Amino acid sequence: MNKIRKAQVKRKTRETDISVSLNLDGTGKAKINTPFPFLNHMLELVARHGLMDLSIIAKGDIEVDAHHTIEDLGIVLGQAIGKALGKKEGIVRYGFARIPMDEACAEVSLDLGGRPFLLYTVRTTQRKIQNFDISLVEDFFRATADHARLSLHIAALYGRNPHHILEAVFKAFARALREAVKRDPRVKGVPSSKGKL
Repeated sequence: MNKIRKAQVKRKTRETDISVSLNLDGTGKAKINTPFPFLNHMLELVARHGLMDLSIIAKGDIEVDAHHTIEDLGIVLGQAIGKALGKKEGIVRYGFARIPMDEACAEVSLDLGGRPFLLYTVRTTQRKIQNFDISLVEDFFRATADHARLSLHIAALYGRNPHHILEAVFKAFARALREAVKRDPRVKGVPSSKGKL
């Protein structure tokens, strides 16, 4: 029960080269190196507010399209979460967080029950933050949910500034995940009436 839950996952294709190292029982340390400064900032927030140690190196054919790199990063992060959780014995399983960021507020509900799903209701009046395409955040979370095998519901409740809206989203994801992966000594085996997640 006290085993530290860590994982390292690498994925190299003709389009991307991504490496993720994750410690779910960390202290919030982050080393993030992707071609997207805004996404680097968001992933640093995930580590800090999720109290997980997260190291990411991502390269890709961004001269063609940013989508390949961002989606593949979600794939690898999802695989790392799943690998670190192992059999999911003793975990809380569900997580929820509602996070304000100045005038914006977002909430995330998630279930580590093994059935991938994403509901993403985040709307902004801008399409980009500097050169970062905001629509790719949904693709990132879909790939993460699919490969971590989690049900993930993300809603931006309100907000004006797209940076604040997305910062609230990523912080809420981190806090919800932190809650869901937490171990409870009262939980024997996996938290499911089926006996398997």
